[in-house]
Amino acid sequence: QVQLVESGGGLVQAGGSLRLSCAASGIMIRINAMGWYRQAPGKQRELVAAITSVGSTYYADSVKGRFTISRDNAKNTVYLQMNSLKPEDTAVYSCNADVLELNGSRQDYWGQGTQVTVSS
Repeated sequence: QVQLVESGGGLVQAGGSLRLSCAASGIMIRINAMGWYRQAPGKQRELVAAITSVGSTYYADSVKGRFTISRDNAKNTVYLQMNSLKPEDTAVYSCNADVLELNGSRQDYWGQGTQVTVSS
């Protein structure tokens, strides 16, 4: 079993910055891709950014140039640096990990979510 614990959400004014962290713990062979999703009230959950185990990244068009995803494989931790935040970035942000388990199967794990609120 793997647990993902997020931190770093909060309230910030438009134009400000926040850094989210998500640490994975538990017994596993390795973590493949890790990603950050968000869900705003009344909207579907969307993929914001993702990063593979070798550092290839993906960003949603809405956050390109403003958000940066990174990871520390030694710490099983993924980060999301969010700059130039806009009110439309307000959402619950959740991290996801694609884990290769000891039995050879792959399993998706999710964090509990952290609220990001951007005031105008």
